[in-house]
Amino acid sequence: MAHILFVLTGADHWTLADGTEHPTGYWAEEFAAPYEAFTGAGHLVTVASPGGVVPTVDQASLAADANGGADRAAAVAEVLSGATALQQPIPLADVDLADYDAVFYPGGHGPMEDLAVDPVSGKLLTAALASGKPLGVVCHAPAALLATADAAGNSPFAGYRVAAFSNAEETQAGLADKAKWLLQDRLVALGVDYREGEPWAPHIEVDRNLYTGQNPASSAKLAAEMLTAL
Repeated sequence: MAHILFVLTGADHWTLADGTEHPTGYWAEEFAAPYEAFTGAGHLVTVASPGGVVPTVDQASLAADANGGADRAAAVAEVLSGATALQQPIPLADVDLADYDAVFYPGGHGPMEDLAVDPVSGKLLTAALASGKPLGVVCHAPAALLATADAAGNSPFAGYRVAAFSNAEETQAGLADKAKWLLQDRLVALGVDYREGEPWAPHIEVDRNLYTGQNPASSAKLAAEMLTAL
């Protein structure tokens, strides 16, 4: 049995360019599908968040049209309600990487607000990459990679192939022109080898021990790839 750390955003909003707060949090599918995969395979999941706050689910991610229908939406909601780890997160600052066999970051717009500038998360990501342990990051969660840059802007993730939510998807979601910055642009500027698939279609990249996915539809496939490594 492996012990897997899920790092979730503690934010319940994303501040847009005009200063308004867009309600958000983590995206339900991006927690539920990997959580089902890992626990279904007999592994243990612990959740951590900045300050140990109980993560907020993006209500839009619970809608039927965001899950391919009412049945899957109900199933996802059931996973969230049954995940006791989600209601009992530990503070991110208390995490000891040595206690875990893998690390996974679900997305949602929340990480754009807090994890993108969280030095504790940045140090954890840097340590996880160096450890060789499987490190999974999906959709908007690669925003957390921005916090790994040093004062000169250099990141250990530079040169790694990375999939993440694309400018095209943000545009189609109707938020690109309202955002302070776009994830794809910032990742390219960080120096990662950004790889883009078709909007909304499953697309993952595996580069050494780094596992990344482009969007919610990539979550299950990403978890399956990580399971092979575990």
